[in-house]
Amino acid sequence: MKSTVNTAHKEKWLKLTLAAVLTLNSSFIMAAEKVNLSMLSWPGYGFWFIAKEKNLAPELDINISIIEDPYESYSLMTAGKLDVTSSSVEYGPIAADIGVPIKLVTYTNPSYGTDKIILAPGVKSATDLIGKKVAVMEGGLPQIYVGIWLDKNGVNFDQVEYVNVIMDEAVGAMIGGNVSGGAFWEPFGENVIKNLPGSTVVAESSQPEWISEAILADGIYMNENFIAQRPKAAKLMIEAYFKAVDWWKKHPEEGNKIIAKGIHFTVSDVEMVLGKTGNAHKGGLMVFDQTQAAQFMGLLPGNPPLGMKNGQIKTNWNTMSDWWKKFGFVQKTYDWQAGVDTAPLKAALESK
Repeated sequence: MKSTVNTAHKEKWLKLTLAAVLTLNSSFIMAAEKVNLSMLSWPGYGFWFIAKEKNLAPELDINISIIEDPYESYSLMTAGKLDVTSSSVEYGPIAADIGVPIKLVTYTNPSYGTDKIILAPGVKSATDLIGKKVAVMEGGLPQIYVGIWLDKNGVNFDQVEYVNVIMDEAVGAMIGGNVSGGAFWEPFGENVIKNLPGSTVVAESSQPEWISEAILADGIYMNENFIAQRPKAAKLMIEAYFKAVDWWKKHPEEGNKIIAKGIHFTVSDVEMVLGKTGNAHKGGLMVFDQTQAAQFMGLLPGNPPLGMKNGQIKTNWNTMSDWWKKFGFVQKTYDWQAGVDTAPLKAALESK
C-alpha cells in the first residue's frame, strides 16, 4: 500500500514538474522579442547568423532578411518595417539631410584590403579615366572611394561618368568592356582580375592611408523609434552582435561555415574576406570587437588598431558629408550627432 501511495505521489509530482517546465518554456518563447533585421549577402554582416545559431540573444527573435540594395532597406526602415540593418557607413549624412528616422549606431569592421579600384586593360592612371565610364554604386561608399582616389591623383571627381550598378552588375560591365574602371569588393574584385587579363588594381583599402582613414567600413543602423521605444532590445542587439564576433574569434572555422551557409557563399569566399584565424585579415576586413568599436565611436579611451583614432567617427562623418555635398546627394552638411546615436552601444558597455 505504501509503495502504491508513493508511486501515485511520484506520478503526480512528475506531472506537476512537467507542467511547470512547459509553462516556463512557453513563457520564455512568448517573451522572445521579434526584431526585424536586414543585410546584404556579405561576410562582414554574417555574424548575425552566428548570434542566431548559437542562441547568443535568447531574449530576441532576430528575423534576418537578405536585401541586396541598401536603399531598399533604408526605405523599409523609414516605413517602420525594419528595425535594424547592417550596411556600409556612408548613409548617415544623407539620412540626416532628407530627414528619415535612421541612425548609425556603431562602426563594425573597416575594410582592410577587400575594397579595390580596378582599371580595365589599357587604362593605366586616373588621367586615363577622364571622360570615361566608371562603375560604382551611386550614393554608396564605392562612389566616395573613387572620388577620393581621383582627387589624390589630380583628377576632379566630376571628370568621369559614374555608372550606377550593384556589385555583380559592375563585374559584368567591367568584363564586358562597358566601363573603364570601377570600385569592387571581394570576392567580386577577384572575379574581375581572373576574367579580365590586363586589368590592374590601382588602390586597395589595406594601404596605410586607406585603413587609417577607415572611410571604407561597415556599421549597424537602427530605426529611431526602435532606439527610443525599445531601448532594451536595441541594447540586446548590440550585445548579440559583439558576442557573435567574440565567438567567431575563438571558433573561426566553424563561424565561417555558419556565415557561408547564411549568406549562400562558399566557405572559401568567406575566408577571402574574414580570413581563417579570427584576427584582422589583411586583404579582407578588420573586424572590430566591442571595445574597438567603442573607441572608434569615442565611448571608451584608447585608439582602435591600424592607425585609427579615438572618436574618429566625427572626422569620417565630416569627410563623407563633404563628399555627398560635392556629388549633390545632400543640400548641406550637419553635425555628426544628427545622424549617429551611440545610446545602444553605450547601454551595452554599461551592462557589462
